[in-house]
Amino acid sequence: MEPKDKVAIVTGASGGIGLATTKLLSNKGAKLALVSRSKSKLEQLSKELPDSIAVAADLSKVEDIKRMVKQTYDHFGRIDILVNNAGQGYDAPIEKIDVDTFHCIFDLDFLGPVVAMQQVIPIMRKQGGGSIMNVSSGLALMYLPGMSIYASLKRALAHISLTAREELKDDKIAVSVVYPYITITDFEKNTIKATERNWESSEDGDEEDGAPFKPDTAEYVAQKIIEGIETGEAEIFVHDWMKRTSSS
Repeated sequence: MEPKDKVAIVTGASGGIGLATTKLLSNKGAKLALVSRSKSKLEQLSKELPDSIAVAADLSKVEDIKRMVKQTYDHFGRIDILVNNAGQGYDAPIEKIDVDTFHCIFDLDFLGPVVAMQQVIPIMRKQGGGSIMNVSSGLALMYLPGMSIYASLKRALAHISLTAREELKDDKIAVSVVYPYITITDFEKNTIKATERNWESSEDGDEEDGAPFKPDTAEYVAQKIIEGIETGEAEIFVHDWMKRTSSS
């Protein structure tokens, strides 16, 4: 799907990959609903991007998601693209997982995108098609100690995305999933940590800190997201070597 003149919702739009994605979509002529909890950041961004609105919402709350989709539809009269990007990390070994924290991360990283999909699917079906891009993680393809919660939820998101793709293909709604690698954003700083990991990624991402390749910029990942929207591919791996990880 070509983004020009299309209406796109981007969650987690106030920073990182979401912010970079909104800017690229805007450059390609899309109309945007900018969604996150950071109302002031969204309002400033909306002033910079033409044909955009700021929609403050907590993507872990079902009613906020429903209101966000309704507000977007009421304003633009249609919804063509949904980018489910909002999320948060949680690092903890299995025996130290806090149940309440797990519930919060589950609601944001998995249930939130599912509810957003449920809300836009009838709209897209009525319009004759659409594009849903769910942002998973390269961690969904790996088994790293202390990172089971985030990785498993992102793996579940990928699985439900590809299942939805099969369910919705006759409606011309392309559901895709993208797997970012380590990205230079504030994600690590905002990750909830029960204990310190054995390694921490740096912006250089060299072998000494446990990352075999240098981290990507948010702009690089955003470009992959846009390419996925345009091509309608099922899975977008930001690097070819990740495909080998997926099949191992």
